[in-house]
Amino acid sequence: MSLSFDPNTVVLPQGHFIDGRMIAAKGALAMQRPSDGVAFADCPIADADLVDQAVQAGKRALKESGWADIRPRERVRLMHRWADLIEAEAETLARLEAVSSTRPVGQLIQGDIAITSEQIRFFAEFADKDGSDLVPTSRDSLGMIMTEPYGVVGAITPWNFPLSMAGWKLAPALAAGNAVVLKPSELTPFSTVYIAELSVRAGIPAGLINIVLGDGQTTGTAITGHPEIGKISFTGSTAAGMAIMENIARTGIKPMTLELGGKSPQLVFADADIARTAKAVAQGILSNAGQACVAGSRLIVAHAIALPLVDAITAIMADICPGPTWNEATQYSPIISERQINRIDSIVKASVAAGGECLAGGRMLDRGGYFYAPTLIGGVTASSPAITQEIFGPVLTIQTFVEEEEALALADHPTYGLAAGVFTADLSRAIRVTKTLQAGTIWVNRYGRSRDHILPTGGYKSSGIGKDLGREAYLANRKSKSVLIDL
Repeated sequence: MSLSFDPNTVVLPQGHFIDGRMIAAKGALAMQRPSDGVAFADCPIADADLVDQAVQAGKRALKESGWADIRPRERVRLMHRWADLIEAEAETLARLEAVSSTRPVGQLIQGDIAITSEQIRFFAEFADKDGSDLVPTSRDSLGMIMTEPYGVVGAITPWNFPLSMAGWKLAPALAAGNAVVLKPSELTPFSTVYIAELSVRAGIPAGLINIVLGDGQTTGTAITGHPEIGKISFTGSTAAGMAIMENIARTGIKPMTLELGGKSPQLVFADADIARTAKAVAQGILSNAGQACVAGSRLIVAHAIALPLVDAITAIMADICPGPTWNEATQYSPIISERQINRIDSIVKASVAAGGECLAGGRMLDRGGYFYAPTLIGGVTASSPAITQEIFGPVLTIQTFVEEEEALALADHPTYGLAAGVFTADLSRAIRVTKTLQAGTIWVNRYGRSRDHILPTGGYKSSGIGKDLGREAYLANRKSKSVLIDL
């Protein structure tokens, strides 16, 4: 059975999802499908009053359901049922996701949707396995470190991987005993609304997951500044993360997890396997057309193998299969919007004007919608716009080195430190380089996340604060208190 579908036949959820029911709302933001540029829906904007309604629903649900205090295994059971429903509704979710996003439907069933259900199951298991600690104190006392949920957690997710990013936020927060008010991107809200509906069908108490639609300026600001939201989790650009930090500081102090921008290097040493490395490097920038915070956008390669490696990457890039996200055969994604594709093109042109050489691509694809050709830019310096700015598109810069120290100096970005890749047959070098690189995630002889959800993700420098995924994400949704009892 083909997964391909007619985008005009998809029935979209209309409005916000608060307290277990849809809240009808008038659309305010026009939405275009990235694959063909057609206007197809309008996204409403939740104001501060509606955000407060969602927060109060979360507080009420926590109190009435006793979610934080019920037998932990019951939280596990309900979250597993939720994951089961997500898998059962995979085709519906794939259509809701593909119609408005950059994610091809053929990659969603076995990729994003399966990963989201895995994440929910992974975090659910922490609920009855991670608790408070007895700690060593004097003989005449008893010391404990107790943990408890924050209450209502605020979350904001980006447009590039709507479902899996929602899983990043919702799963650890619920497993830890919290309620959530989540704002998905105004460009890709529909699949997130639907999995919230599925949570209620699974038996998770209504009001524990509330989805408010809107933009960052109005809805996002209302969430991050709400006095009764105990913690914020955000994935998005560094600029947006800075604005969130400013708003939190202005309206009150609360903890936050920020997974932000990146300008990640891929270091290739002369002993690397060229064919295998070329495939990994290309995938690191072509996946989702480079629209990922961890995109490996800077190739730093040993001079001795630069030419054959670049030739191999160029051949892979020439073999892409662009197409609409609703076509099962599509492997190469569109750019999310006209604004973003114009931004990509302007940075490429500015980089060439600054002395860079466009070796491949460097142009929009004339096929309807917003598609940009995979692009290679050589001859760049540290001041090139293609090096300094997060492009968020399929643009790979090339720099060469002779000595290891030179490679590490090129890799060290003044702003970002989210991820990095290292390709070498020398284990000692791999460990030595890994210890030196300033990045929160480092892959060796591969580029990209696995489905090992135990590995946390998060950045150094302006690439973020705190961690998503892993045990760290669960603990970030609980606060601790120290208790000392004299016996």
